[in-house]
Amino acid sequence: MENNPYGIAALWAQGDAVTRGVAVLLLLMSVASWCVIVLKAWRLMRLKRQARAATHDFWHQRDFAAGLAVLGETKADNPFRNLAEEGAEAVAHHAHNKSDLHGALNVSDWVTSNLRRGIDDAAQAMQSGLSILASVGSTAPFVGLFGTVWGIYHALVSIGVSGQASIDKVAGPVGEALIMTAFGLAVAIPAVLGYNALSRGNKSVLAQLNRFAHDLHAYFITGARVGTASPAPTLNVVGGR
Repeated sequence: MENNPYGIAALWAQGDAVTRGVAVLLLLMSVASWCVIVLKAWRLMRLKRQARAATHDFWHQRDFAAGLAVLGETKADNPFRNLAEEGAEAVAHHAHNKSDLHGALNVSDWVTSNLRRGIDDAAQAMQSGLSILASVGSTAPFVGLFGTVWGIYHALVSIGVSGQASIDKVAGPVGEALIMTAFGLAVAIPAVLGYNALSRGNKSVLAQLNRFAHDLHAYFITGARVGTASPAPTLNVVGGR
């Protein structure tokens, strides 16, 4: 099979260092964005499963320790379990260290502060990596356009030096240069779509995290979840860890 004189292989073979550098840069940007999309999408699916467990299963358990068990074994990768443990530890710490400066705060404010810190940490973790998608989505088209402009300039200079301006001599080099614009769009579009989808998913999880924190606050302070008519099972903050 004969090689296509107007294909990508010809673009790479005939391109100079700038053209090849732009192509490699676009390739690296594409790989980076797809890695972020796949990893963050997998993480988001796990968070949604954890949110369902926190919203439903946790509150159907008979005590706090059993509720923690349904949220997973560790809090490192589960912001819902981390919130539950942070709240329980805040209550116990406030009760046993009233002589400290935070003892001037009532237990409600102290628990609120700790739960809010847990939510902020979870939000920061969910947003990590999305800046890569935003950067790729906003810059990749311009990187591809730069490659196109440089390629057309390089092609026209070569055509001018050779003195051959027929359509078959112009179409090949100019068409190959325009491929760089297509590459830039092919890199940018998935990055933008992935950023938007992941941002919407993160906002949904954060909303559930805030509702869970609100219920936890009411549980730790009053012994009943918000909206329940009867007190929740007795909270044992010491044995709950």
